[in-house]
Amino acid sequence: MTKFALYVPLEAKAGKEEDVAAFLQSALPLVNEESGTVAWFAIRLGKSSFAIFDAFADEGGRNAHLSGKVAAALMARADELFASPPQINKADVLASKLP
Repeated sequence: MTKFALYVPLEAKAGKEEDVAAFLQSALPLVNEESGTVAWFAIRLGKSSFAIFDAFADEGGRNAHLSGKVAAALMARADELFASPPQINKADVLASKLP
């Protein structure tokens, strides 16, 4: 069962909106390598507003993701792409439906 999650709201710098979209899309192959990541979504909420939502069966999976390649790439490009540093919010999953 999926019990743990992360929610990361992201606001693109002016003129970097499509770069953020491309960056998020390019992260999918890296996430696919993570056995502990049950679900991962990169979403666009508006012209410059994005978010990442991911879910994990256990704390170990969440911690592995936080120390993985996607998190490293996100932080490495944060100053270039985002209006403010990414805020990584830990969350508990109360209910879920996954394939």
